[in-house]
Order: sequence, then structure tokens, then C-alpha cells
Amino acid sequence: MVEVDDADRQLLKLLQEDGRRSYSEMAPILGLSVAAVKRRVDRLRENGVITGFTVQIDHAKLGMGVEAFTEVRYVGTTKVNEIVATTAKMPEVQAIHTIAGDPDALIQVRVRDIAHLQEVIDTLRRTGTVTGTKTLMVLGSWVRRG
Repeated sequence: MVEVDDADRQLLKLLQEDGRRSYSEMAPILGLSVAAVKRRVDRLRENGVITGFTVQIDHAKLGMGVEAFTEVRYVGTTKVNEIVATTAKMPEVQAIHTIAGDPDALIQVRVRDIAHLQEVIDTLRRTGTVTGTKTLMVLGSWVRRG
């Protein structure tokens, strides 16, 4: 666990709102010098608190507007790394969450339309280790940033 203070927390919040925010923009908000903000960001990166910077994308504008989560059940002898290996190759897969209990994994996918979703699910089922799936369509989303 890494020790962080209130300034670090506020800095992280600012970066989560806009990862492209400059040190000079954040310095007056935090009441710190530009150099102090840079040192804090560098320390948080070195300690693994900040693991990267990202961009938020409107997937619908790229033709991948349908999002779904598929619960996947695997043969009992399937290893966790095999679950990830077989599904991570699929470009439609956005995230793979291996979970305890039933089901074994929750897989987030983005597809063009329902026919494309069916193709993705069929591909999952043909891996040879999947024993069942249940798919939930996303109607809308709200994500906590921070």
C-alpha cells in the first residue's frame, strides 16, 4: 500500500477527469509549484498508483455501439490463464474478469450489432472449454471516475 495525502488524492482526481491536464494547469488548483506537481506524478507512477493514461472513446461513432457482458462457464479443469488466453485474442473482447463461483468469467464485449454479438458468442462456445454462456445487453452506463 502506498501512502498518499490529500494533495495526491486531489491530483489523481484531476487526472482522472482529464489525463491530458498539464502540470501548469493543476499547480494552482493544488496550491503547489509546477515542479512539485511533476514530482508527485512521477512518484505516483513509480509506486504503481498511476498505471497509465487513457482516452475515453465513443464506440458507437466507430461502428461498435452494442455492448454486452457475457457470463461464461468453463470445464472444471480449465486454468485461469487459459480463460484469458482464449478470449483475449478476440478483438471484440474489452475486458475479461475471472470470478469466484458460478460463472467462471465475466467478459465485456463491444460489437456492431446483434448478429455480430451472436458470432462472438458462437466463437466463445467453440473454444472447446466453454460449457455455457449467458449474455446481458447494456442499455446504458454510468461509471465512477475517481
